[in-house]
Amino acid sequence: MSSPASSPAVRHNTARHYGSVAKGFHWLTALLMLAVFPLGYFANDLAHHIQSADFDGAQATLTRAALLFSLHKTLGLALFLTALLRILWALSQPKPVPLHPERRAETLLAEVVHWLLYGALVLAPLTGWIHHAATTGFAPIWWPFGQDLPFVPKSEAVAAVFGGLHWLFVWTLAVALGLHIAGALKHEVIDRDATLRRMLPGRAPEVTAQTETPHGALPFLVALAIWGLVLAGGGAFGLYAPHSHAPADTDTAHGHDHDHEAGTDTMPTGGWVVQDGTLAIAIVQMGSEVRGQFDQWQASIEFEEPNAPGPAGTVTVSVAIPSLMLGSVTDQAMGPDYFDSSTYPTAEFRAEIEKLAEGYIADGTLRIRDQEVPLRLPFTLDLNGDTATMSGSAEVNRLDFNIGRGVQDEGSLAYAVTIAVDLTASRAP
Repeated sequence: MSSPASSPAVRHNTARHYGSVAKGFHWLTALLMLAVFPLGYFANDLAHHIQSADFDGAQATLTRAALLFSLHKTLGLALFLTALLRILWALSQPKPVPLHPERRAETLLAEVVHWLLYGALVLAPLTGWIHHAATTGFAPIWWPFGQDLPFVPKSEAVAAVFGGLHWLFVWTLAVALGLHIAGALKHEVIDRDATLRRMLPGRAPEVTAQTETPHGALPFLVALAIWGLVLAGGGAFGLYAPHSHAPADTDTAHGHDHDHEAGTDTMPTGGWVVQDGTLAIAIVQMGSEVRGQFDQWQASIEFEEPNAPGPAGTVTVSVAIPSLMLGSVTDQAMGPDYFDSSTYPTAEFRAEIEKLAEGYIADGTLRIRDQEVPLRLPFTLDLNGDTATMSGSAEVNRLDFNIGRGVQDEGSLAYAVTIAVDLTASRAP
């Protein structure tokens, strides 16, 4: 008859053996990692292809990339929750002692690797989750609570920091996992002891070990020092910096100094001068709304408030397409099947302003790429002396501008794109 410690029904750890719960967490974690790593690799490989100049806009490629990213993120969140439960369980259990405590360096290395694994198993998926919550991406997490996080703003700077951290922690996890597997194989093939076998499902092997061997705080402190070096290295290599749109290229495309940003340019023909404002777009991709805005644009406004409904002036808005910030899909949006910003770096809206019985409308044409389409943009206007505050929005069909013609499925990328503008202007002296 086997002892209770060696029975497969024992759920709790002992000084010599792992219980069935710890084994279950161990192998579930291993399976999730074996799925998450290749999914992330192939998803990123597809993303690089989609963002390249060679991408032809094929719907099948976009759908496959979204599927791989969603699987990667969803299983990554499952890995995060599993790792938390595993660590909480481990903290409540005695830790089986090493079978060769006299090999002090080897025992220290094994425990340092365990601490690195525990840390990376939590930090890698958590930083990926925060990166997802901070950015606007096209591949949703399939958990019902997965899209946003409290206190995490939609911010490219936040997304950049946690994207860099995620990359660092994933590689730390990969290295620690490789060392862990190498150590297990060394015990099985070279030492021929029960180190690996006592983590396998089923009956625990008979082992002899000094149950009073202390583990101490040194392995944790060494692992903490390694984490410090990893984080410092990431900062030294600039992994936490936001992605930027090559200012020189953007300036050349737009034809003015980089200091003229966010609609603050001086109006060249008199009338009204924009002091502050935003020009934003929103579209639904893979069921999730993606928002972005143009950082460089200028407006030339001629306006006189009429006493009755009727003509009120003109407006011309010139937009630097490469200045669009659209979260994780910014580079894709600049590609040849979308805005094709290298060929068509500027969009332009020209319109007549008309006062209505209620509100105002800018009635004109919008040119994007090589297409010019009629556009009516209703807006509200608040006049206070020589200061005007304006807010308006309109909806266009991206296919009218030959944007994303390779994606005809609205479930993947909606046809409708909302354009919203808010600005404050002052009367020119």
